[in-house]
Amino acid sequence: MSEEVMTEQQGEARPFVKKQVARAKKKPCGFCSEKNVYIDYKDPRLKKYLTEKGKIISRRQTGLCAAHQRELTVAVKRARNMALV
Repeated sequence: MSEEVMTEQQGEARPFVKKQVARAKKKPCGFCSEKNVYIDYKDPRLKKYLTEKGKIISRRQTGLCAAHQRELTVAVKRARNMALV
Protein backbone atom coordinates (compact mmCIF):
# COMPACT_ATOMS: atom_id res chain seq x y z
CA MET A 1 0.00 0.00 0.00
CA SER A 2 1.78 3.09 -1.15
CA GLU A 3 -0.08 6.30 -0.60
CA GLU A 4 1.49 9.42 -1.90
CA VAL A 5 1.92 12.41 0.36
CA MET A 6 2.37 15.88 -1.05
CA THR A 7 5.06 18.01 0.50
CA GLU A 8 3.99 21.61 0.87
CA GLN A 9 7.27 23.24 -0.04
CA GLN A 10 8.31 21.27 -3.11
CA GLY A 11 4.94 20.18 -4.47
CA GLU A 12 6.19 16.69 -5.34
CA ALA A 13 4.79 13.35 -4.24
CA ARG A 14 6.74 10.90 -2.06
CA PRO A 15 5.65 7.41 -1.00
CA PHE A 16 4.18 6.91 2.46
CA VAL A 17 6.05 4.23 4.41
CA LYS A 18 4.68 2.65 7.59
CA LYS A 19 7.11 2.12 10.44
CA GLN A 20 7.46 -1.47 11.56
CA VAL A 21 7.03 -2.20 15.24
CA ALA A 22 9.56 -4.50 16.87
CA ARG A 23 7.84 -7.40 18.59
CA ALA A 24 9.13 -9.28 21.58
CA LYS A 25 10.18 -12.85 20.95
CA LYS A 26 7.56 -15.29 22.21
CA LYS A 27 8.84 -17.60 24.91
CA PRO A 28 8.26 -21.31 24.37
CA CYS A 29 5.52 -23.20 26.17
CA GLY A 30 6.70 -24.60 29.49
CA PHE A 31 4.92 -27.91 28.94
CA CYS A 32 5.95 -28.37 25.28
CA SER A 33 9.62 -28.43 26.23
CA GLU A 34 8.97 -31.52 28.38
CA LYS A 35 8.02 -34.66 26.48
CA ASN A 36 4.84 -36.66 27.31
CA VAL A 37 3.66 -34.33 30.05
CA TYR A 38 0.18 -34.77 31.53
CA ILE A 39 -1.34 -31.88 33.44
CA ASP A 40 -2.99 -33.48 36.46
CA TYR A 41 -5.54 -31.87 38.78
CA LYS A 42 -3.62 -33.22 41.80
CA ASP A 43 -0.40 -31.45 40.78
CA PRO A 44 0.64 -28.76 43.32
CA ARG A 45 2.23 -26.73 40.48
CA LEU A 46 -1.26 -25.63 39.39
CA LYS A 47 -1.14 -22.81 41.95
CA LYS A 48 1.57 -21.21 39.81
CA TYR A 49 -1.05 -20.56 37.13
CA LEU A 50 -3.65 -19.00 39.45
CA THR A 51 -3.97 -15.48 40.86
CA GLU A 52 -4.40 -14.80 44.56
CA LYS A 53 -8.17 -14.75 44.05
CA GLY A 54 -8.07 -18.14 42.31
CA LYS A 55 -8.57 -16.99 38.73
CA ILE A 56 -6.72 -18.76 35.93
CA ILE A 57 -3.96 -16.62 34.43
CA SER A 58 -4.33 -15.94 30.70
CA ARG A 59 -2.28 -17.55 27.96
CA ARG A 60 -0.47 -14.32 27.18
CA GLN A 61 0.90 -14.11 30.69
CA THR A 62 1.67 -17.79 31.23
CA GLY A 63 3.24 -18.31 27.81
CA LEU A 64 1.52 -21.66 27.26
CA CYS A 65 0.38 -22.93 23.89
CA ALA A 66 -3.34 -23.22 23.22
CA ALA A 67 -3.50 -26.99 23.72
CA HIS A 68 -1.74 -26.92 27.08
CA GLN A 69 -3.74 -23.90 28.26
CA ARG A 70 -6.94 -25.88 27.63
CA GLU A 71 -5.56 -28.88 29.54
CA LEU A 72 -4.53 -26.58 32.38
CA THR A 73 -8.01 -25.03 32.51
CA VAL A 74 -9.68 -28.44 32.75
CA ALA A 75 -7.24 -29.54 35.49
CA VAL A 76 -7.79 -26.35 37.53
CA LYS A 77 -11.57 -26.69 37.26
CA ARG A 78 -11.39 -30.32 38.42
CA ALA A 79 -9.15 -29.32 41.33
CA ARG A 80 -11.61 -26.58 42.30
CA ASN A 81 -14.49 -29.04 42.17
CA MET A 82 -12.65 -31.41 44.53
CA ALA A 83 -11.59 -28.50 46.77
CA LEU A 84 -7.89 -29.10 46.18
CA VAL A 85 -7.19 -25.51 45.10
